[in-house]
Amino acid sequence: MGDIKRPSKKYSSPSHPWQKARLDFESQIRKEYATGNKTEIWKMNSILRTFLKIAKKLSSQRTAQEKLEKEQLVARVKKYGLINASGDLKDILNLGLKDIMERRLQTLVFRKGFAHSCKQARQFVTHKHIIVDGKIITSPSYLVPVGQENKISFSQRSALSSESHPERTKEKFEKVKTAETKVQETKAKVEA
Repeated sequence: MGDIKRPSKKYSSPSHPWQKARLDFESQIRKEYATGNKTEIWKMNSILRTFLKIAKKLSSQRTAQEKLEKEQLVARVKKYGLINASGDLKDILNLGLKDIMERRLQTLVFRKGFAHSCKQARQFVTHKHIIVDGKIITSPSYLVPVGQENKISFSQRSALSSESHPERTKEKFEKVKTAETKVQETKAKVEA
């Protein structure tokens, strides 16, 4: 048994530290989703690996217990919005790391327009400005269920809850969006 003061790790680190393809992929994910460090990526990867491992195991079994476990796994994955309502085990096997990263609270705060960037969304979450279904969540890697996605908002105690707060003005959002489009246009020119 484990010690209360030393909780077990929620992720497994890579077996080999210097794999260029993996390092490049992790670097791209860190830039796109503004994770604090690579352990957050490894945690999400462990969650994905768990789903895939269970789905592979259940795809070959045919007993009544396995059918029940299949239904429970599919319901759990649907709860987080990783597959659509008509999805099944095949859809779970097609999941990728980016699918899980899109369901994190930090990413959803940015996608809903509460923050100008993923880094700012991370700051809002860790500084207790964001509530989900009436509860303050301080973990940017919190996986938001589909039922709670529309219940993300600013805390009433937060100064950001006011529409007149300088960080929430529309001019600032427009400046950030135009800067992002300029960056995307220059990337497209360089790639072409």
